[in-house]
Amino acid sequence: MPPITTLLFDCDNTLVLSETLAFEACAELANEILESQGISDRYTGHALFTEFVGQNFRGMMSSLQKKYSLDLPPSTFDKYVTREEDQVIGKIKESLQPCVGADAEVARLVASGRFEMAVVSSSAGRRVEASMDKVGMDKYFPRNRIFSAATSLEKPTSKPDPAIYLHACKVMGKQPGECVAVEDSKNGTLSAVRAGIYTVGYVGSYEPEQQDEMKRVLKEAGADPIMVDWSEFGACLERIEKAA
Repeated sequence: MPPITTLLFDCDNTLVLSETLAFEACAELANEILESQGISDRYTGHALFTEFVGQNFRGMMSSLQKKYSLDLPPSTFDKYVTREEDQVIGKIKESLQPCVGADAEVARLVASGRFEMAVVSSSAGRRVEASMDKVGMDKYFPRNRIFSAATSLEKPTSKPDPAIYLHACKVMGKQPGECVAVEDSKNGTLSAVRAGIYTVGYVGSYEPEQQDEMKRVLKEAGADPIMVDWSEFGACLERIEKAA
C-alpha cells in the first residue's frame, strides 16, 4: 500500500461550525419555495439539518423537489441556489467560528511538512472560501486547494456522490489510497469511502448527547477511526498509516 501523503478535510462542521448558520438560511428559502408551490409544510433549520446533513443546498432542493413533486424551472432553481449562497456567506462573515482545536491541529500538520492538504466540500466554492477567510485558515488552504461539489465539477453534484473526492485526487495528482479524509456526516463519509479514501469520522461538532449515535452512523458508513476532539487526529492518522 502507498504511504499516506495527502489530507482532505470536509469544511462544514469539520473545520468550521457553519452548519447551524447555513441551515437557518436554507430553511428560510425552503419555506419560501414550499409556500410558492402551495404546500403547507414548513422546515426549521434543525429539521433540515436532521434530514439533509452532508448535502449542499442544490442537493437538498433536489430532494425536496422529489419529496413534494415540485415544479421549479432550472432558471428559478439556480436563482434560489445563488440566493442561498449569498445569505449563508452573509451569516458566515458575521459570526462563523472554527471547530474547537481544528486550527491548532491544521497548523501542526502544516508545520510537519509531511502532507499536502485540501478542503473537499459539498458547499459552493464561494462559501468555503468565505469560511476559510473568516477563521484565518486561508493561509493553509489557498483557492486552488478548495474543491466544491457544487462549483468545481463540470456537472454540479453533492456528497454522498464520490465525484468531488475523485476530482480532488485527480487535480492533485494523487491516488485515493494515499489520502485520508476527515468527515462529520454520513453523506460525507460515504462520499470519501466510495472514492476509496481512508476516512476519519469527526463527531466533535455534535451535541454531547448526539455523539454516540453519530459515532455509530459514521462507523456504519465506513469511517474508522472516529474522533471526538481534534487533539486525537494525530493518533487516528498513525493508526491508519500502520494499517495501510
